[in-house]
Amino acid sequence: MSDDNTSGVKTPVWYWIVAVLAVLWNGFGAFDYYMTQSRNADYLAAFTPEQLAYFTSFPTWFSAVWALSVFGALLGSLLLLLRNGLAIPVFILATLCYAIALVYNFGLSGGMEIMGVAGVITSLVIGLILIGLLILARWGKARGILT
Repeated sequence: MSDDNTSGVKTPVWYWIVAVLAVLWNGFGAFDYYMTQSRNADYLAAFTPEQLAYFTSFPTWFSAVWALSVFGALLGSLLLLLRNGLAIPVFILATLCYAIALVYNFGLSGGMEIMGVAGVITSLVIGLILIGLLILARWGKARGILT
């Protein structure tokens, strides 16, 4: 299912698979953000009381940075599907915001004690996926897949 874009470059099938998986992955991130910020009791029931207190105590600026990261990653993934070169600056913004969130979570606010090693590993995996999507967008732009 490779097809030509406006520059005549074939888009590999694996690119479409990765882009769809990225939308699903980052869609879950957006869902997580929404459910946490809306204080959905059923969703938050999976967390310990300490984790719940931690998640609900984030300052407003942090919630904004988190939102930019999550929704930027989702938008960047959608732009990958649309083969739009704006995916690159959107992923750069999302990655920078994610880095700020990591510093706050694990360096400044005590998140390491609340989330433990599993939380750190999960956060690092999320960050690596985000960096990978940025690399994919830059690769796609260089090959003429993104316009």
